[in-house]
Amino acid sequence: MKKSVWFWLCFVIAIVLATYFATRVIMVTSGRGRLGQIRHISITTDGENVDLSALAAATGIAPGTASYRTRLGPINARIAAVPGVRASAVRRLANGNLGVRAEMYQTIALWTDDGETFFPISGNGTIIRTPQKNRAPSDVLFRGPVPRDIDEITRVAANLGGVLDYMEWIENRRWNMHTTGGIVVLLPQDDPAAAVSKLLIMNKNNQILDKKISTIDMRDHARVLVK
Repeated sequence: MKKSVWFWLCFVIAIVLATYFATRVIMVTSGRGRLGQIRHISITTDGENVDLSALAAATGIAPGTASYRTRLGPINARIAAVPGVRASAVRRLANGNLGVRAEMYQTIALWTDDGETFFPISGNGTIIRTPQKNRAPSDVLFRGPVPRDIDEITRVAANLGGVLDYMEWIENRRWNMHTTGGIVVLLPQDDPAAAVSKLLIMNKNNQILDKKISTIDMRDHARVLVK
């Protein structure tokens, strides 16, 4: 008799639990209840001073949207298209909300095509299409095409400070430096960083960048030609 009572008691409990969980699943998948709706979107990035409002707007999700009816692929595509985003991922959390993770390009310099509007540029030559009107004197500026790796030349060129007007990539193989005084410095194809360091020493000892000259040709490692 006791076994029969326990059997029917467990059977009833199992039916109740199955009904409860089936109801919860139906409510969640149909977008009803707290677990079935997106109430909050968590956004994290690996960058500093990132405008999270642009990423939030790119999700295109309104509060109360059915969580499990929302396709994550299109959301991630919109996030990835935001200027400055290198890679992104969107996942659905256990509570029905969404989590967004965005990896940002680390900008190291500026780029311009008109001298009036400046675009941040990353170390691998990616131009971030978020223009700005102002340029700090310490910002290294590039014009025209740029190679895939500008990290080293940017670090060295930054030592010129406000003397440097902009950098220009010539014939897809070497750099020209244009100073604010109108001097064009022709850097060699091999080891341009060493040439810039040499230029800094020359300028410290002889103030060569303050003189009335038009060109400093440093393409020959054995000698420097000045015009």
